[in-house]
Parts: sequence; structure tokens; C-alpha cells
Amino acid sequence: MLILDNLLLSPLLWIFREINEAVQQEQAGEAEAVTRQLSELYMKLDTGAITEEEFVAVETQLLDRLDAIRARNEDDEESEDEPDEDEDEDEDETPTSNPK
Repeated sequence: MLILDNLLLSPLLWIFREINEAVQQEQAGEAEAVTRQLSELYMKLDTGAITEEEFVAVETQLLDRLDAIRARNEDDEESEDEPDEDEDEDEDETPTSNPK
């Protein structure tokens, strides 16, 4: 029965890994796109294509998006680094001996 379970679950695990990788790549691409937009915005300001007020408004939005992306990435990394609570409880429950 165990072999049958493994055969049925391994395609699902592979699919979940692929989805996870795709999401991570998309998030990395999103941060790069926002950074690219910021660079273009600075160039427009330097060339006089936009006013200072327009620049400030768009820059604020882009920086907020970039901060949100970075915060989300940090949260994801922290959740991956946190051990399971069950493992911590097992470590804390070491038997102690009382020598007499």
C-alpha cells in the first residue's frame, strides 16, 4: 500500500514544486520590472519629459510597490526558516534524571 501511495503522490509533489518555482520567478521578475520603471522615471525627469510633481507621485507609488514586494519576500523567507512547532516540543522534552 505504501508503494501505491508514493506512486500516486509523487506527481502531485512535482506539480507543487513547479508551481512554487514559477511563483518565485514571477516575484523576482516583478521587483526587477519596478526597478526598471524607476530608472525610466528618473531619466524622464532628467530629460524634462515630466514635471517634478509628476515624478514624485509616480516615484512614491513605485517605491511603495517595491517595499511591498520586498516585505512579502522577507515574510516568505522567514516562514521557510521557521521549524515546525512539533520538532521544538520534542527537543524540549528531554528526560532528566535526578541522581540520588
